[in-house]
Order: sequence, then C-alpha cells, then structure tokens
Amino acid sequence: MAMNYNAKDEVDGGPPCAPGGTAKTRRPDNTAFKQQRLPAWQPILTAGTVLPIFFIIGLIFIPIGIGIFVTSNNIREIEIDYTGTEPSSPCNKCLSPDVTPCICTINFTLEKSFEGNVFMYYGLSNFYQNHRRYVKSRDDSQLNGDSSALLNPSKECEPYRRNEDKPIAPCGAIANSMFNDTLELFLIGNDSYPMPIALKKRGIAWWTDKNVKFRNPPGGDNLEERFKGTTKPVNWLKPVYMLDSDPDNNGFINEDFIVWMRTAALPTFRKLYRLIERKSDLHPTLPAGRYYLNITYNYPVHYFDGRKRMILSTISWMGGKNPFLGIAYIAVGSISFLLGVVLLVINHKYRNSSNTADITI
Repeated sequence: MAMNYNAKDEVDGGPPCAPGGTAKTRRPDNTAFKQQRLPAWQPILTAGTVLPIFFIIGLIFIPIGIGIFVTSNNIREIEIDYTGTEPSSPCNKCLSPDVTPCICTINFTLEKSFEGNVFMYYGLSNFYQNHRRYVKSRDDSQLNGDSSALLNPSKECEPYRRNEDKPIAPCGAIANSMFNDTLELFLIGNDSYPMPIALKKRGIAWWTDKNVKFRNPPGGDNLEERFKGTTKPVNWLKPVYMLDSDPDNNGFINEDFIVWMRTAALPTFRKLYRLIERKSDLHPTLPAGRYYLNITYNYPVHYFDGRKRMILSTISWMGGKNPFLGIAYIAVGSISFLLGVVLLVINHKYRNSSNTADITI
C-alpha cells in the first residue's frame, strides 16, 4: 500500500517518522521572537541628525573637561623622593645593609599653604602588586579571624605559609612584603625649633575592610594569646599582635596593614599613610615654610630598581589630583567638535543640489 510522502514532515538529517508516530523536528517554533518577526527600529543617519549630535557632545564635554582639569590643578600636592640611590641624597647611606636601623632627614619648603585636610601618602614605583601569583598569595579566611585557617593557612600562601614549622600569620607574599618605613613630619618655625605635625593613623582604611573583611581571631583580651602557635612573616620585624599599642588598631585590624593588603592595579601607585586634620578655620593646616621629613628607612626597593616617595596632597569635590579625567573629556569633546566641522564642510560641498534636505551618511 502506497504511503504519501511530505518533505516538510521529515526529521532534519534522518528518515521520515513512522506513520502514527510523533513528528520530531528541529524547526524553531512559529513565534515572532524565534522567527525574527519582532518589530524593529533602525535609525537613518543623516547629516541633519548626525551633525547636531557631534556639536552637542563637543559643547558639553569641552566645558566639563576644562572645569575638571582646572579643579585638579588647584589641588595642592608635593612629592618627596627619598629612594636614596643618588649619592647626594641624605638617604643614600641607608642603602647599605650594615646600617640598621637607618634614619635619614630630608628638608623641603612649602611655597604655598595647604588648606583643609591634608593626606600623606607613600608611593612606590616598579612594584608589580598586580602579578597573578602575588595577588592570590593570601588567605582571606585567616584574615577574617577564622581559628582553623589561622593554624592551617591556605596553600595559596606558599612559600610564605609556614616558617620554623609554625603557621605564619598573616600568611602570603602580600603580607610578607608590607611597607614598613616610618615617616614623621616637622615644621621648622622662625626660631628654628622643629614642631612635630600631628599625623592621624586611624581612618585611612576602607570601612568595609576594617569592619567586615579583617578581624582578629576570637578569644580573650590578650591579643598575643589569640595568635598563640603562629609566627610572624619572614620579612617582618615584629609579630602582627605588636603592630600598634592601640588595641583597636592592632593585629589583623591594623589600618596600615589593611591599606597594604588592598593591592594596586598598576606598578606605580600610592597608598594612604596618614591624615593631617585641619584644626582651625583661621589657620592653614600646613602653613608655607620650611619642613623636614624624618624617615626610618626599613623598606629596600633598589634591588628591583624601584622608587619610594612621600606625597602630601589636598583634595577637592572630585577627590585627589587626577588630570587624566579632564584631559579625556577635553580630547573627546574636541574630536567630536572637529568631526562635526569636517562633516559639515563635506555636506555643504557635496550635497545633492536636487535635494537640499539631509543626505544619508
């Protein structure tokens, strides 16, 4: 008995289904979405629509960029390089490993006063904190106060996981390479008697880091007992429970340590070291005059051709000094405005005389 054959009922790549069976097909459902019948809108780019957009972008971006650039330039900032690789540098003597501890002093002058709160940073160059193995070399559970991770750190911390058959706290290459120079600032008054500048060490870390990500191990009031059974990182001069005399700024919640553990994305970076708060609206925070920076030189960088510097900076409504954002706005606005002028000339020169309206681009 003959059977009617319909090619539409054939399964893709196989024989037709048997009579009475369920037809199998890979054909998409007959819906507007799967059959691509949804309504669509496609703009028609004409000279009358494109040219105003270019000019509007230029007229908006250029003033914004100029404002941001001027604001950035108004931020007071001074950098003091104290690497000491130059023979004339006061810190050159500190490059020798035989001089420990080494203290050097650098004199400088502020030509203009620093108003408002002043931020002191330390800056490092040619230091690749963004290296993949370096970034992974930490144990977040240990830093969060987990007792089991304290005594059994993650294998990601190798080769800074254990030392002298004791677990290292905090473990990993990031903690082991923590910046440990000490910076002190003094104002030289008219009578040449140095006056120390008060440097605030609290409030320099992110709130979420201080209160959520970093916690000391649970236990009694004696912080040393909480870290019992652990040892300090190889390059540290003292254990983690002796970083500060303030119990709210000691151990894993020490803010200098927290700031260092937030790794930088670029090889040249700066990290907040201290705050200099404004005490009176009638007097500048740092008046113009002579100063000197007292440095306890502990952190070697000349082995990898690095540089060290101290930065004093004020801030504005947009944050710290960053001319790139203003330059980027000005560049984009200028390019857009220039393209608008070029296209306007082309449109005026080559437009169809029979159609004085818009030309499709």
